[in-house]
Amino acid sequence: MTPVSVPVHSTICARNLDSILIVSASTLADQLFPATVERPSDPRAAAFVEARLKGEALSRYPGAMPTTIGEAYALQQAAICAWPDKIVGWKVGRINPPWDAECGTDRLAGPIFARDMHLDRGEETPVRVFRGGFGAVEGELIIVAAQDAPAGKTHWTLDDARSMAGAMHLGFEIASSPFAGINDHGPLVTISDFGNNCGLILGPEIVSGCVSDPASLNLRMSIDSEVVGEAAASSIPGGPMESFRALLGICAENGSPIRAGMLISTGAVTGVHAITIGQRALLTGLGMEMRCRIVAA
Repeated sequence: MTPVSVPVHSTICARNLDSILIVSASTLADQLFPATVERPSDPRAAAFVEARLKGEALSRYPGAMPTTIGEAYALQQAAICAWPDKIVGWKVGRINPPWDAECGTDRLAGPIFARDMHLDRGEETPVRVFRGGFGAVEGELIIVAAQDAPAGKTHWTLDDARSMAGAMHLGFEIASSPFAGINDHGPLVTISDFGNNCGLILGPEIVSGCVSDPASLNLRMSIDSEVVGEAAASSIPGGPMESFRALLGICAENGSPIRAGMLISTGAVTGVHAITIGQRALLTGLGMEMRCRIVAA
């Protein structure tokens, strides 16, 4: 199939009330992937791309489920190359026992695209999930990458990660997939469909004095006025910086090193909270709050 040009959808902003960091979606993503798409040769990746583009559910996994982490990321990469949008960040998810031993890591990654990156403006933000698929909201801490990761560097320490980290923000990750069972078959299936990501809302910047102490970063999630989860960032093993460290390695090994300005969603602090079209979520913490409303993809 002949590749087709893809327009840049937006300019991405990471900001608080006092300062604005402007990051061009084109500048970021063109360093990783060309602005062309073509249909994946793997029918599994093609099925996920088609379902996401049409906003349709998949009643079952579209083929044989991946059996290795390499196969899972190869499927994700095939879908990325066929997706008509630019990568502006990455989500990090937890791989729980016993899968972590089999995968050789306790973190997984998925792309965040420009179309579904939203800047919180102090009002309710509409975000998409797939009707008949999986849908959830997660309260997260977002790290803005301060610089490009060195080419070829695959081993990262916590000190290395800290040197790469810029501002930290409050945020929502919107987890959604056309396949309702995406989280029921282990992390390899989750990885294969964009890591079960369908968006990010970037909230206010967190003051620097709180960033170094994950135990002080307490978040609460409510859905339709009912509290569904509350926890500190220390509930994430190793905290947000360990997630960032792991992601730096994952992206480097997959040939997609982190670029300055990318937004890194570091993991579900309060949990993964199922949500459906028409519901509303409220995330609070550190004297800040964010709201979203769920609409159909």
